[in-house]
Amino acid sequence: MLTAQRRELLLDRLRRDGRIVAAEIAGELDISEDTIRRDLRELAATGLLQRVYGGALPASPAIEPYDARTRIEPASKHRVAAAAARLIEPGATVLLDGGTTALALVDALPRTFRATVITHSPTVAVALAEHEQIELQLIGGKIFRHSMVASGALAIESLRDVRADLFFLGVTGVQAEAALTTGDAEEAAMKRALAGAAAETYVLASIEKIGAASPYRVLPLDAVTGIIADADPESAAMRELARAGARLVDAR
Repeated sequence: MLTAQRRELLLDRLRRDGRIVAAEIAGELDISEDTIRRDLRELAATGLLQRVYGGALPASPAIEPYDARTRIEPASKHRVAAAAARLIEPGATVLLDGGTTALALVDALPRTFRATVITHSPTVAVALAEHEQIELQLIGGKIFRHSMVASGALAIESLRDVRADLFFLGVTGVQAEAALTTGDAEEAAMKRALAGAAAETYVLASIEKIGAASPYRVLPLDAVTGIIADADPESAAMRELARAGARLVDAR
């Protein structure tokens, strides 16, 4: 089998099964695992998959540039946002992550809703300007342009005295084995710090993130209160999450 044919087979198997197990494919094709691992490295370098121990998972489309992500599954993001908004009690203190689903959550809040929102996203802060009953606090720091959020030591230090009721966490991948992942190490650290400042953390998981993975783990599945997921509960990825002990909130 030619290299190009073998790699297309790998991608077909990833689309079909949602994962690649290198040992299984090597046995099926009667070739070495080293050959399959080399193929996976090359495919990962082009962004077509995410390597994990023993094989590969689908790469998250949520690692695309910010403008492009606004066009990915907007209806799914709005369903997740609406479910998240229903969890916020009037007068609550909310930590809100950056990203396109967080912006959808701002849209889902009534203009007269009363709460305190703390965010490290200038974009989210601007979107909240018309919510006159929301007390808004903006965390500063080095701007990570992929998600237009502040991160780094200064931003994390600003959280030292923050105590919130809820944190709505944005990630780029939600998968049973890889857990909750994102594409940047500093951003992952910032998200962990935000989660540590809140009594409850909910993940905003629109459909393109379910079953996908990115390079950096944010948190294990059992470290969050719930995953607000817009996906068929009977899908393979959702069943795997349930078996792994994830607490799932249906956004559909």
